[in-house]
Amino acid sequence: MKLNRRSALSLGTVATATAVLGSATTTAAAAPATDTTADPARRVGRVYARAVEASGGTWSSLVTVGGTTAVEAGADTVVEAYSVNKIAVATAVLDKIDRGLLTLDQRVDVTADIVIQDTDGIFALDRAYPSSITLGHAMANLLTVSDNTAVRLCGLVCPALELNEILRGKGFVHTQVVPVTNPNRFFLGQTTPRETHTLLTRLVAGELLSPTSTDYLLNVLRSTSAFVDGVRLKLTTPERLRVATKAGWFNAGRNEAGVVFTADGAAGAVYSLFAAGPFTGDATVNDTDFGATHPALQARQKLGRALFDAVEAAAPAAKRVQATPKYRPSNGG
Repeated sequence: MKLNRRSALSLGTVATATAVLGSATTTAAAAPATDTTADPARRVGRVYARAVEASGGTWSSLVTVGGTTAVEAGADTVVEAYSVNKIAVATAVLDKIDRGLLTLDQRVDVTADIVIQDTDGIFALDRAYPSSITLGHAMANLLTVSDNTAVRLCGLVCPALELNEILRGKGFVHTQVVPVTNPNRFFLGQTTPRETHTLLTRLVAGELLSPTSTDYLLNVLRSTSAFVDGVRLKLTTPERLRVATKAGWFNAGRNEAGVVFTADGAAGAVYSLFAAGPFTGDATVNDTDFGATHPALQARQKLGRALFDAVEAAAPAAKRVQATPKYRPSNGG
């Protein structure tokens, strides 16, 4: 996002605009390393503005802290969702489970022709197909290691047109996958930051799925096996377990969306971040860098630390929705 005064003001506060654009006495470069802004949402807005200015690129985002808008920049822009839309895919499949049409322990076939030979996920690595796995295992791989073959496995039980209809029925008219000739396959499609934010907000509020399916989805997204290079990178293991997140990347796009929970299990912050290049630095390097060293991910790392600290500071009184899991390592045996 190339920030000007109008776009900076859209982040929600005059203080944010001043921090980014400068005044007669203050500039972004001169801003203190430690932000002492009292209001947690305003503080997050200031961190976001500085971080995206440093990273470059075009950002479309919506971030709330304790129900207060901290960032609103291009929130209604239709963007390429990439793997962030895997949350929507899982939501549609779980909706069918809630209606008794599918079960988590239902098996799906992993055939040679369904395995995508990319370098994400595990199905292309294990070379153990043809085989079969449960639908629960498929979605766990879909949401943690972001396996793209798992998208096709979900398509076997929830075809593209049905998936889109389920999402539209829940009010998500922009969060849609793109059908192809094979009805059971699709590209991950588009969304808007606001719709993804709304999906997450309604999910944790228990408005989209049954309590059992809601718990399944949020528990998988909070796993330490899930994405950690962005928002969760600068958090400790116990802190990471309080963040349900999903990243998406392709070409020059670097996206992430999720929820930061309070210690009591309430949704303390919800973030929906979509960024496209060119970013700061060498474009050739950036376009092939999908890890923690990418400028957009470095921006999200700063925001993640700020979001977690803001949730701690805000400590909103809200209904408990999720028990915080404990990390239980194992040494085999």
